[in-house]
Amino acid sequence: MFETELLRTFVTVAECGGFSRAAERLNSTQSTVSHQIKRLEMQAARTFLRRTTRAIALTEDGEIMIDYARKFLRLADDAKQHFNAPKLEGQVRLGASDDFATYSLPQVLARFKRIHPNVRLSVDVGLSGNLVERLDAGDFDLVLGKRKIGDEQGEFVFREKLVWVASPDFKLASDEPVPLAVYPKPCLYRCIAVDELNRAGRDWNVVYTSPSLSGIRAAAIAGIAVTPLAANFTTPELVPLTTGENLPELPQVEFALFRKKGRETKASRALADLLLRSEGLGRPQGRLIV
Repeated sequence: MFETELLRTFVTVAECGGFSRAAERLNSTQSTVSHQIKRLEMQAARTFLRRTTRAIALTEDGEIMIDYARKFLRLADDAKQHFNAPKLEGQVRLGASDDFATYSLPQVLARFKRIHPNVRLSVDVGLSGNLVERLDAGDFDLVLGKRKIGDEQGEFVFREKLVWVASPDFKLASDEPVPLAVYPKPCLYRCIAVDELNRAGRDWNVVYTSPSLSGIRAAAIAGIAVTPLAANFTTPELVPLTTGENLPELPQVEFALFRKKGRETKASRALADLLLRSEGLGRPQGRLIV
């Protein structure tokens, strides 16, 4: 039987994209995290991570192991929470960016409701900047949203690289303005995309604006625009475009949990703890960047 602590460390490294971020999330040190990964690999007599000077990737055994590890940790956490969690009541108001709400958040909230069936949940989906402002105004207890690299506001959840995506048959000439499908201002993706295009000297036009990810994806899938998207939230209908002459490379962004200090309840703290330790919240893939 593999040690739960080692499995959690392994999954956290995958979630965070490297040892340093995993150590921060686990409130540990990078050397301890590295040692725990080595212990897990020794117990299994397999190699789960392939290391280079700049990147870390899951091996074939690592891809298999991470699925087992997530399932085991989820069952262990659910059982522990079910039998040990206090009987909480009240309401938790959560704000979430469209990325989370579309893909991974419903499963996490379903787990929370199984553990705390008497807590009333309300979720409002929107732009991260607007949601954080409303958090400060008292509209929410928690917000799951995006932040720029280096922004210390909020608690780190995971990091992901932005990529340009479009339909597989989309063609973009180097001399034509880049047609963009984006969220309304003050969307972080929009601001980053425009800044990078301006820095690269590329002309651009906003041809499609939507407050929802589904609307932006529909425009890109239809072939009328390109859009910046976190790599883990891409799907087969949208493929990453090659950067270089046609498009500038986009930076990474971070996803974070924001909460209003001094206004926490036991119920909101319980949901925050679950969100921060929920493996798979960012739908990580095999390629991990340090």
